[in-house]
Amino acid sequence: MLSIDSLWCGSTEELSTLRGCKGAERSEYRFRRRSSKSLIPQALLHTHPESLVRSHRQRRSGTWPRTRSLNAPSPIQQFGPCGRIMKNSAMVMQIQDPASQRLTWYKPPLTVLVIKKVHDATILAPFVQLVHWLVHDKSMVVFVEAAVLDDTLLKEYGDFSSVRERLMTFRAGTDDLTDKIDFIICLGGDGTLLHASSLFQQSVPPVMAFHLGSLGFLTPFEFNNFQDQVMNVLEGHAALTLRSRLQCVVLRKTTEDGKEKKKPTTILVLNEVVVDRGPSPYLSNIDLFLDGKHITSVQGDGLIVSTPTGSTAYAVAAGASMIHPSVPAIMVTPICPHSLSFRPIVVPAGVELKIKLNLEAHNKASVSFDGRSQLILSAGDSLYVTTSVYPVPSICAQDQISDWFDSLGECLHWNVRKKQKQIDELSDLTHSSSDTLEELDSNHHDERPADT
Repeated sequence: MLSIDSLWCGSTEELSTLRGCKGAERSEYRFRRRSSKSLIPQALLHTHPESLVRSHRQRRSGTWPRTRSLNAPSPIQQFGPCGRIMKNSAMVMQIQDPASQRLTWYKPPLTVLVIKKVHDATILAPFVQLVHWLVHDKSMVVFVEAAVLDDTLLKEYGDFSSVRERLMTFRAGTDDLTDKIDFIICLGGDGTLLHASSLFQQSVPPVMAFHLGSLGFLTPFEFNNFQDQVMNVLEGHAALTLRSRLQCVVLRKTTEDGKEKKKPTTILVLNEVVVDRGPSPYLSNIDLFLDGKHITSVQGDGLIVSTPTGSTAYAVAAGASMIHPSVPAIMVTPICPHSLSFRPIVVPAGVELKIKLNLEAHNKASVSFDGRSQLILSAGDSLYVTTSVYPVPSICAQDQISDWFDSLGECLHWNVRKKQKQIDELSDLTHSSSDTLEELDSNHHDERPADT
């Protein structure tokens, strides 16, 4: 059995010397030992002795390596003399610092998908300019939706007829674009980016979004001088924001013979999945599970499960906080809960959420995905929500931080208020108000009747 003194010694000679010391001499001897020796016995550690000596020297010299995880320095995995995180296969994961995420092409992009806001005449001119430049000047293969070419207003643009025959068309929900598109350009508002996300239920090509809509929180590029901006992207000079998506799987109730009524429905969303009461006049009553554990029952108008990107959409209108899109998290926000204490929560991105109707629910629930693809959740059905491994690589106009805060200020008017007046202005107001009081006081004295 190890004694306390043996923990301080690396050999039997040092142990004999320490036992020969008394009182203060023993304490002094302990701290006079060579600094290269660990204060923790080698037999109690699971790491190589040489690595301990090296790490000890690094701590003393102030050159401890700082490797950054998602948003902060990676935490040390040893706690005190004996505690440490158990190593397992789940720890084998490499995450790049979001600030260093930049776009690169391992081969030149040849095909580009142009997504245009439908039924908007103001975008027709930019659309024709962009497509004409991509086809004639850059010799790229351009894909557009067939519904875009059905717009009769395009006939007013004479130079578009020479480009029209060279465009590749597809129909959403029918044609598969997987591995056919190298690059996506969106012309419109945030809805064009959401539409681009819905077209790719697996890997998504890099997306460059031009602000030609109403709000434009997710569209950081201005269309002026679009040629230079697109060229910078094609040359690989652009920062990326990896916008996480949610994988939503709807499992239908199994029948008595154990067979499912319908196949599971899987949909990836960029903003949020919403479970609400639909047209029913009754409160929603749904159960929320996290990694198989029942967390709470939601009684109210419904529940929003959103990504950090979606935190500035429906969720923020329901009282949630705004989260930067690079933060790995899932936000759960109740819609008008019948409880004053039910506040929005943020859970780790790696958890699995399960939503199902409570046994005492009076009505079915309605489920919508990014504001579309509405489904009905009946008793016994379940909705599973996890973070997808297929994010949307959104190209930044400046960088991740600048783009996001610019959008907060310009689109949502975050923390916009009148500036407080300067000190000299306040002093002037103070003097003027005091002068007014003196004048009123003097007038008051003058109007008093004389003593008789």
